Amino acid sequence: MLKSYEAIYENGQLTWLSEQPQVNSARVIITILQENLPSKKRRIPPASIAGKGKTLGNIVSSIVIF
Repeated sequence: MLKSYEAIYENGQLTWLSEQPQVNSARVIITILQENLPSKKRRIPPASIAGKGKTLGNIVSSIVIF
């Protein structure tokens, strides 16, 4: 049976964040989670182009390619 535990690995040591497993010896599979990378900021168009876009064609009808 598999059971998951959460811990922080730092300088070769595990610090358990939840209950510590009660085993003396076991085969383990370790998954390393990357730290959250800063998300890219959404680009905002300049106010000088507001209202200058044009729609070409009919955007309501579906596009069907045969």
